[in-house]
Amino acid sequence: MSKKIIRKINIGEKGTKHLIKKYGDKLVCVRYIYDSATNKRFKTVELIEQIDDWKPDSTKIPWNKTMHLRVDYGESHIGRLIRSAGGNWNKIKKYWELPYREVISLGLENRIIDE
Repeated sequence: MSKKIIRKINIGEKGTKHLIKKYGDKLVCVRYIYDSATNKRFKTVELIEQIDDWKPDSTKIPWNKTMHLRVDYGESHIGRLIRSAGGNWNKIKKYWELPYREVISLGLENRIIDE
């Protein structure tokens, strides 16, 4: 692809005054795209189309967070599964530790120990 964004200007910076008058609060930024194949420069604007209320999901768990898993005595096949996915046995606290992404991929969410 020969088109390349060379410059991005945020609102309020030099070169955006007339666009702020034209688009008002809907203007987000201005980009200059250069096409070396046709020797053309394109000026683009990013606009806000719609504004809705949004509440961040505070319960979202990071993929790399280490989770603690309960595995009952005699479930050695589960322990081997966890170990093969990179999990470790915590001898002191007596539970398995595994990153959340692996817990999800193995379907072991119901074994997570709440702290």
